[in-house]
Amino acid sequence: MADYAKMLEAARDAVTLASGVCREVQQALDSVREITKDDKSPVTVADFASQAVVASVLTDALGEIVLVGEEDSKFLREPEHEAHLDAVVAAVNDALEGKSTDDVLRLIDIGAGDTHHAGFWTLDPIDGTKGFLRGQQYAIALAYVENGEPVVGAMGCPNLPTDFSKPLDEADPKGCVYEAIKGDGVFEIAGDTSPTRVRRNDVDEGSAISVCASVEKAHSNVSDTDRILEHIEQNSSHTTGEPARLDSQCKYAVTARGQADAYLRMPTRAGYVERIWDHAAGALVATEAGCFVTDIFGNALDFSQGRGLEKNKGIVCAPPRMHGLVIGAIDALGIKPA
Repeated sequence: MADYAKMLEAARDAVTLASGVCREVQQALDSVREITKDDKSPVTVADFASQAVVASVLTDALGEIVLVGEEDSKFLREPEHEAHLDAVVAAVNDALEGKSTDDVLRLIDIGAGDTHHAGFWTLDPIDGTKGFLRGQQYAIALAYVENGEPVVGAMGCPNLPTDFSKPLDEADPKGCVYEAIKGDGVFEIAGDTSPTRVRRNDVDEGSAISVCASVEKAHSNVSDTDRILEHIEQNSSHTTGEPARLDSQCKYAVTARGQADAYLRMPTRAGYVERIWDHAAGALVATEAGCFVTDIFGNALDFSQGRGLEKNKGIVCAPPRMHGLVIGAIDALGIKPA
């Protein structure tokens, strides 16, 4: 039987170390751009460095693993991207001393595992690339999927403040990490403080409700979200408050801890399939806090279909009462994927 506690410790250590690497790259955007001659290169460098660090920490702690990551080393092995490779190796060695170029490439390619296993890790080394480049919110999201559902997860949110009064569009100096084991709850860790259990209260009757909204509007069908909120207002005692605007799986954490009342990801185009690494860790965090996480038809997310959530369309994450209101509105309005 899998030792979930040991796995969680390794996952926490991995995303914490990767968060530090990503923070260093984000704080040196201009110098990285100067090296690579590419405006978007800092997130590329951080992506690869983060995956290498996570793979290294997991394998050191757990031995051979199956890791389904978003990246592989093909891009870095191309001669025209030598500057990117050098920057990635330097970033990795800021956290892990003595890693050669070959070591780093090998670690990145550990993430080329497949999903045809009863249990595997899945990683988004940086979720929220545009938020990263703006100096705002992004996440390092790692989860262990067993028999089609996430059971262990750790999510680093390097710029996310734990204080609700702090702005979400500014980088917090400490950030936070969320960790969860299925059935054991979810905990928030900020800096060197002890883990604090996160419990989500349901929405109160007649309260003003708010949703997470992407800074990048293309991430979800905004018109559908607006229609849903309007329907809820017209058919309940709730009013709609200001949205919480941020990128990445940090939205799951913000909903889980009660800073927003729902995270909706409405399909934006026909045939689009969500990737498992974009939701596994965040969904576990939110579920363990007391939220329901389903697709837009109320179906449980099925992580057993390969690298995509092939049997699901969109995402609805919310505490029970709000979740019911959203699913009811979707049904009443006849909203379906294009």
